[in-house]
Amino acid sequence: MKQAKTIRGHRKVREQLALQSMILPALIVLFIFAYMPMYGIIIAFKDFNIRDGIWGSAWVGLKYFREFLKDPNLWNVMRNTLVLNVLGTLVCFPAPILLALLINELPNGRFKKVSQTVSYLPHFLSWVIFAGLVLEILRPSGILSDLCVALGLSGQPVNFMAHGSWFYIIFVLSSLIKGLGYGSIIYVAALAGVDQEIYEAARVDGCTRMQRILHISLPCIMGTVVVMLILQIGSILNTGIEQILMYQNAMNLPFSETLDTYVYKVGIAQGRMSYSTAVSLLKSVISVILLVVANTFSKKVTDKGLF
Repeated sequence: MKQAKTIRGHRKVREQLALQSMILPALIVLFIFAYMPMYGIIIAFKDFNIRDGIWGSAWVGLKYFREFLKDPNLWNVMRNTLVLNVLGTLVCFPAPILLALLINELPNGRFKKVSQTVSYLPHFLSWVIFAGLVLEILRPSGILSDLCVALGLSGQPVNFMAHGSWFYIIFVLSSLIKGLGYGSIIYVAALAGVDQEIYEAARVDGCTRMQRILHISLPCIMGTVVVMLILQIGSILNTGIEQILMYQNAMNLPFSETLDTYVYKVGIAQGRMSYSTAVSLLKSVISVILLVVANTFSKKVTDKGLF
């Protein structure tokens, strides 16, 4: 029986050899640019310097890992990283799903295309341009400050970027505006694959629009939602660096310093390559653990997962 399955498997591989060989270039590129550079993580365990190279540098073991765990700035950096990511997940994750559901319900095909295009546009602006627009709106003489004064909400111009605790709100809302439309693409595509006859049958049975969304649209894209949520949990320690550096200043630094900006400033900018590699490696290990835990939990609860 086992031998018969093996023979059938080999026959299937031979029959699909032409198709399977098409993925070979992609695998080669992935190996060269994603896997081969991984040997560089060994510098996390060495006192790396350019003169001696990776293999010639002295082995120091877990020195830089211990140094990072004893760093007095660690807990502040981790707090900001987790708060920004948790708030971002709570706000920015369901928003594209809601937008996709709304776009799917639009009856006018031309208006639907225009709405999708308009929602995508902010994503294609670099963070330098987008953050510049946000900073222009939030400056003391900007439109938002003038509006607060005109409405009597403040007696004087407001410098929003000077209030450190407001950084969380600014970060999340700007991320939401910039990524909302682009993040909805995958859900719009998933909804486009739903059999329209199901919706027609629901209309004949007298289902309201909300009932169709709750009992047809959402269940049909739930697999995609679960996969995207697992990936989101796996990247919960990644905040990116461009957006934060554009908004960061001396007044909001205690609230805006995250793991990524900390690695950049302390590790890369100061030339401490071993230290920055150690911190990045530790972050990656934690992210993989979170990904596996989230996937295992999802498989048990929803019977859906990434792998």
